[in-house]
Amino acid sequence: MQFSSGTALLDSIVLSLLAKEDSYGYKITQDVQEILFISESSLYPVLRRLQKENCLETYDGEFSGRNRRYYRITSNGMIKLDNYRREWIKYRKKIETVLLGLNTVD
Repeated sequence: MQFSSGTALLDSIVLSLLAKEDSYGYKITQDVQEILFISESSLYPVLRRLQKENCLETYDGEFSGRNRRYYRITSNGMIKLDNYRREWIKYRKKIETVLLGLNTVD
């Protein structure tokens, strides 16, 4: 599996954030935007796709008299995140070798 800077990167960031704590869409968007730019409207399709892939599940919680939809990572999501993390390490080593002129031993 090749680690690309598109879907895989965004998925891995979302899964990593949710591995730390359950969260809701707007907060996830704010957290992701601290790392890379993404519009709120772009994030919700990602959340729906990850949910469809059984990587996330949702539940509703009350907040200030309103329902808020929370996202939680599943065991399948943790497996996918672990795979992304392993791929990231390989990818990072390749990039560092080129950009920083490092010699790596695999």
